[in-house]
Amino acid sequence: MVDGKLIEGAHGVAAEIGHISLPWPSADEAPGPACWCGLNGCLETWVSGTGFQRDHEATTGHAWKAQAVVEAARAGDTGAAAALDRYIDRLGRALAMVVNLADPEVFVLGGGMSNVGELYERLPDIVTRYAFSDHWQGRIAPAQWGDSSGVRGAARLWAD
Repeated sequence: MVDGKLIEGAHGVAAEIGHISLPWPSADEAPGPACWCGLNGCLETWVSGTGFQRDHEATTGHAWKAQAVVEAARAGDTGAAAALDRYIDRLGRALAMVVNLADPEVFVLGGGMSNVGELYERLPDIVTRYAFSDHWQGRIAPAQWGDSSGVRGAARLWAD
């Protein structure tokens, strides 16, 4: 949204950041996981709940749901904590890329991972580290209706 107006783009694909590559990838992140779209390393494969689970399983061998990984990280499990650290760093890089492109006032996070309080505590420092600005002061907030906001929005569009 810009000035209260939905930006769709010339071909209706504006702001589809899920299919932009992970910015500033490390050597072990390239080329990245295969995405359903046919490319590799799309943000969707890294900073979704399933991407978080996949990364944790790849590094620990434990096939846990995202919430279980977060709970284990909070309880001191080093593998889970490392996976959460990587997730937050990757999401921070993704948001910084958007800052460098559009400099939004606020990022509104949705989906299941938006329930992870550590995101709101730690992401601003990471975005600041990667953004091309010495004074980025945007906000990162959860969606008003929680992790069901996307479904609610889709339902409102049903009649259209």
